[in-house]
Amino acid sequence: MTRVGIKPGVTYHPGYLSADQQGVLLAALAAILREAPFFTPRMPRTGKPFSVRMTNCGKLGWVSDEGGYRYQETHPETGRPWPAMPRILIAAWQELAPEAPLPEACLVNYYAGGARMSLHQDRDEQDFGAPVLSLSLGDTAVFRIGGTARRDPTTSLKLSSGDALVFGGPARLAFHGIDRVLTGSSTLLAQAGLDGGRINLTLRRVSPA
Repeated sequence: MTRVGIKPGVTYHPGYLSADQQGVLLAALAAILREAPFFTPRMPRTGKPFSVRMTNCGKLGWVSDEGGYRYQETHPETGRPWPAMPRILIAAWQELAPEAPLPEACLVNYYAGGARMSLHQDRDEQDFGAPVLSLSLGDTAVFRIGGTARRDPTTSLKLSSGDALVFGGPARLAFHGIDRVLTGSSTLLAQAGLDGGRINLTLRRVSPA
């Protein structure tokens, strides 16, 4: 397994998921979407829609609307519990974050067209001891990560389909985001009936062990 240290606390695993594993994960995602379809999160207070659509799997799911950012146990539109987290995701967490307690949430963000994600911190969890694990499927994205202050210098790298990224420890609260998606760089998501784009799966531990 290839492992590249980007900065303290940030590790990049290019090609972590093989083509076959990506197919398995894509099939699992198709089942998740039948039970918990994509919804469009909205900004707190203003209600402005995000450019990404999303869903979740696991015990908890992250949502955002006029009431704020939060984790909850049910889909905001259907009211149903989130689907269980696929075994392939649990296995990835156990391999890449072996000392951390099991994840409770997996955010599934779908980047289509000109979707992007501005620099932000993942800080809605109750405990920051466990790292964040990110897995990419579909089109390549230009990912940017900085320090724990918004104006800290940033590093950019391209995340391709099958890549994994882990950030924790001194980088657990690092600002990070997606500057752009390289449209047409992969045909993987067409297999799931999606019109291209990129899916990012972000596994998180929400509460203390």
